[in-house]
Amino acid sequence: MKLAGRTAVITGGNSGIGLATARAFVNEGARVAITGRNRDTLDLAAKELGDAAIALTADAADENQLAAAFAEAADRLDGIDIVFANAGISGRTPLGRTDPNDFRRIVDINLTGVFLTVQAALPHLRENASIILNGSVHAVMGAPGMSAYAATKAAVRAMTRVLAAELSPRRIRVNQVTPGGTNTPIWGDDEALKRMNTWAESTVPLQRFADAAEVAAAVLFLASNDASAIQGTEIVVDGGATGAPSGAPVFTTLRR
Repeated sequence: MKLAGRTAVITGGNSGIGLATARAFVNEGARVAITGRNRDTLDLAAKELGDAAIALTADAADENQLAAAFAEAADRLDGIDIVFANAGISGRTPLGRTDPNDFRRIVDINLTGVFLTVQAALPHLRENASIILNGSVHAVMGAPGMSAYAATKAAVRAMTRVLAAELSPRRIRVNQVTPGGTNTPIWGDDEALKRMNTWAESTVPLQRFADAAEVAAAVLFLASNDASAIQGTEIVVDGGATGAPSGAPVFTTLRR
């Protein structure tokens, strides 16, 4: 198994991509600590994951809660080999109609929280550890109304390179997974998700959203020894939306 004997902490591990990654890690032999703010969903996730997982309550924007969670995880898991800084929130922030507090909340969790997550983990990381940050294609897509979210993800993209440089002397790898549209609860109810998947059929080259498990597979690769020489880069999982946008049906139809 790819992660036999390894330990991992996944922030926001109680749903979506975080939970899918926890499943993948456990299936590959890792012991995993998941964090989140909702105790009920954490307990449900931990029950599903079984004896190889522990669940710790922590707000990704609270440095004291993060420090306590990583200290407890390191104690109970006997050190940390992998960190997936996954916790984040979405939200529209249209120009001229946005409460500054809403903007700041997105920045606090998606940007400052990612930095604080790595900082809290640092004293507990073994040499040759792997850190994976969760980005987004919104960093480069220029979607209207998404200034705060896109700005945080662009900043995380830059932070990936900076942290990789800082931690290379300890042989700690820092990389990023960059999801596009993914089937997760972030979109809302089933009807909203259905609408988004219909939209993807014409705007994404592969004509669909990714499943959370497909993003988790990229995280697993970056966490494993298969990626032992990969440092300061990102893997994009978006069905070609940013790499080959002209392959989307909406464009290929116009060329006929």
